[in-house]
Amino acid sequence: MPRIAEARAGAEPSSPRQHARRQSILKAAAEIAAQTGLERVQMHEVARSAGVAIGTLYRYFPSKTHLFTAVMADQIQGFGAKMPDRAADTSPEDAVFETLAGATRKLLRRPALATAMIQSANAARASTVPDLARVDTGFLDLLLRAWDVERPTEHHVARLRLLTLLWYGVLQSRLNERITPEEADADLRMACRLLLAPEADTS
Repeated sequence: MPRIAEARAGAEPSSPRQHARRQSILKAAAEIAAQTGLERVQMHEVARSAGVAIGTLYRYFPSKTHLFTAVMADQIQGFGAKMPDRAADTSPEDAVFETLAGATRKLLRRPALATAMIQSANAARASTVPDLARVDTGFLDLLLRAWDVERPTEHHVARLRLLTLLWYGVLQSRLNERITPEEADADLRMACRLLLAPEADTS
């Protein structure tokens, strides 16, 4: 498990050059963690691979918890950019299932990185790791798009929050090889139909 994040937030980039530098750090961290796992990631190695000074790395990411929570936020943003339009004959709940199942498949292609991101997000505190909120809002926006909800109510958000928590559990069980791919898909599909079907809307 990563150490609990330091009690300060990292700096936010304010120029195109700083944004590019931050993205280079995230890319390098993802590639290294995918090969070594979280515990063996060395911050100086990430800095060297990204072509930045170690002080620059720590300015943006005070700890590995900050770093890999940011990697997760970046990955979720990437999912949204590549999400296809929903087919006309696909129900909203099935579209959400396809989004979750697709995210699971992509993350499992690099299981060590997926584990690093989940462990870091679980250890992060929202008050000192701003990217944790980006993880939550990014995933919520992704699922609202799939669900085709333009003006979500609190009830919509609550149902997706429950579904997201369940998805994290399914993903962890797949990473631990406790369930098969078929069982994971069946569990996610059932959850989507139970939580998102029109008859479940009591708002």
